[in-house]
Amino acid sequence: MSRKSIEAKKPVERVEATSMRLDKFLKVSRLIKRRSVANDACSTGHITVNGKEGKPGTDVKVGDVLGVRFGEKYSEYEILSIGEHAMKQDAAGMYRVRQ
Repeated sequence: MSRKSIEAKKPVERVEATSMRLDKFLKVSRLIKRRSVANDACSTGHITVNGKEGKPGTDVKVGDVLGVRFGEKYSEYEILSIGEHAMKQDAAGMYRVRQ
C-alpha cells in the first residue's frame, strides 16, 4: 500500500479556528460573496470591527461586532463562530444580525 493511499484513509481532524482574517471571515460567512470584494470593502473603510476601522488583515474572533456599510445601508453583525469552511446553509449561523 502506498503512502498516499494510507494518508487518504486517515480521518480528518476538524480544528475550529479561534481567529481569522477579516476579509476571509466576510467571504466564508457569505456576508460578502468574493474575497477580493471583501478586501476592497475593508481597504476603503466600509467595514468596522468593534467600532474601529477594519483592515483586510485584522483578526476577528467570536464576540466581535462587525459594522458593514454599503451606500446608505448600514448593518451590524455579531460573530458567533469561526470556521475555515462553511456550507452555504451553515454560513448564516456564523453571525447574528444586531438591531
